[in-house]
Amino acid sequence: MNNRKILIVISVIACTVACVGDFVVLFVFGNRYPGYSHLYNTMSSLGATASPVSSIVSVWWIILGFLFFLFAFGFRQAFSPANKFIQLAFWLIIIYGLGEGLGSGLFKADTQGGFLTFSAIAHDILGGIGIAAILILPLVMQKIIHRSANPEFHLLSKFVFIVGFILLLLFTLRFANNGEIELAKLKGLWQRLFVFLNYIYLLIIGVIMVRDNLIEGSRNKRYHTE
Repeated sequence: MNNRKILIVISVIACTVACVGDFVVLFVFGNRYPGYSHLYNTMSSLGATASPVSSIVSVWWIILGFLFFLFAFGFRQAFSPANKFIQLAFWLIIIYGLGEGLGSGLFKADTQGGFLTFSAIAHDILGGIGIAAILILPLVMQKIIHRSANPEFHLLSKFVFIVGFILLLLFTLRFANNGEIELAKLKGLWQRLFVFLNYIYLLIIGVIMVRDNLIEGSRNKRYHTE
């Protein structure tokens, strides 16, 4: 196995650890936060200073960011590095790791006197950029993998984008009418479903990376390489 294939395998493992680990860590430590609800509270509140699990959750998010960085580099090697869409997808994964990983870990979603602190503003901005990046990733992936070679993945990409967009809209309802809309109260649920959907999508990309580079070895027939 050459260095490129080793990097691909390691990166897919990193993605798996990131996606599975994120839900495990947040579920386990969310249950150690008295009064915290996975349905009604956002993930960000677990890392806020007021949270009893703030330190460990913040450290995990920083680790999460680096795991996605590693996945991004393996992703670029698994496909054709010279392709502009692959380069774009590479940077979208990097931005997601930076925003939802490092950004969430380094900047806590704190409030002071009912107002957002500088840390919370930075947290929201970086997190928002990361969410936007992962939201549009399926649109870019449709430009990378040929529909004729993998029509199921093409359909999946459309599904992930559409459902992800709807879930994101539901999540942003919390800003409307002071969060009094019933659906808005379930902001924790919508956020987790959005993340879960996109993590499954990333894991499927990881499976494709391993399958086509280590098993079939026919990536040039499946991807745009121009």
